[in-house]
Amino acid sequence: PALKALRDSGVRVKILTGDNDVVTRKVCRDVGIKVDHVILGSEVAAADDTALETLADQGTVFAKLTPADKARVVAGLRRRGHTVGFMGDGINDASALREADVGISVDTAVDIAKESADIILLEKSLMVLEKGVIEGRKTFGNTIKYIKMTASSNFGNVFSVLVASAFLPFLPMLPVQLLVQNLLYDFSQIAIPFDDLDADYVAVPRQWKADDIGRFMIFVGPISSVFDILTFLVLWYLFGADGKEHASLFQAGWFIEGLLSQTLIVHMIRTAKIPFVQSRASWPVLITTAVVMTVGIGIAMLPIGAKLGFEAPPPLYLVFVTLILLAYMLLTQIVKRWYIARFTSWL
Repeated sequence: PALKALRDSGVRVKILTGDNDVVTRKVCRDVGIKVDHVILGSEVAAADDTALETLADQGTVFAKLTPADKARVVAGLRRRGHTVGFMGDGINDASALREADVGISVDTAVDIAKESADIILLEKSLMVLEKGVIEGRKTFGNTIKYIKMTASSNFGNVFSVLVASAFLPFLPMLPVQLLVQNLLYDFSQIAIPFDDLDADYVAVPRQWKADDIGRFMIFVGPISSVFDILTFLVLWYLFGADGKEHASLFQAGWFIEGLLSQTLIVHMIRTAKIPFVQSRASWPVLITTAVVMTVGIGIAMLPIGAKLGFEAPPPLYLVFVTLILLAYMLLTQIVKRWYIARFTSWL
């Protein structure tokens, strides 16, 4: 069951052993591993590094390997672009354990194997590995969510501030107001480590791609700026925030829209699907984002906002903000569909 679970999770299982091929075939049959061809240590030793990469990638069972052969096979798989975990408990496994991305041993292994390993299993079940793989993918996915949310949100905010500062006769938002907004936004992200991931995301291996972060920021970040600028126009022309004497009204209006759009982007970015419909965030994320949005509106609309320099906008403004945010979510979803079609992935 454990080997099948690993295969179902996109993990390829290979056997590297120093035993002869007859014993190896018998053991593989007993555990349910199909053996078409056993690659022997003599073939590994005779292959150069380039040929070994292909041999290691295509082969499943390797027998009569020396410790150096095991390490070479692991190194060949890594050069091929695979993330490699190696499990062993003997002296002959030490080199391969060190060569692998993740060395795995057991608590009954020889000392040198345990010292060479990154992880030591305490349970006598390979299902621990499958659970570890899934949890690792969840951790990786939530980390990527946070990075992409923060990068795109900050990019959009900086661009909006630059545009507003260039055309307004007053500060679009006071420093203390920006700090409060950022504090609330950061609070909304506290629950991201406890968020769920879509089943199709954790079903396959994922790799870190640094260039994807910058690309994501450039394509997704400016979307919020479009609606920030639309909010500026609504406040200026429809609600009379068109001079220094109405700066506090303008600042309160943008504080509300900016915080709500930043908080909603948590739900837009966390999934490649349609948020709230095809994929819903975990309860901790739903609760924290709802609390942050409520507190943000309250700060700007209630008398406490005066201490931060806010003048509460009329209730009608919230209707316009709702329409702006709906349009923002729609455009983000459209860009998401295009981005996935163009670059094959979202997170």
